[in-house]
Amino acid sequence: MVKWIVLAVLLFALVVLALAVRPVLARLPRLRRAAVALQGRRAEADALRAAAEALQERVETLQRQSETTQQRVELIRAKRGK
Repeated sequence: MVKWIVLAVLLFALVVLALAVRPVLARLPRLRRAAVALQGRRAEADALRAAAEALQERVETLQRQSETTQQRVELIRAKRGK
């Protein structure tokens, strides 16, 4: 008799577990698609970050060139007496 009660409780627990797991398993394909989409966005973000870093380096170079040009203009103006 006790064996049947234990078996019934175990069977009931397995049914509850199966009912709890079912919605999670149903969502797995959508979660996988979302993960793939996020990986694609991460790759795009990495590419944009690399482009932004290159652009920042270019801006710094242009700024140094601008400062050098400004100094040369000031020297030329000083030589002319203006």
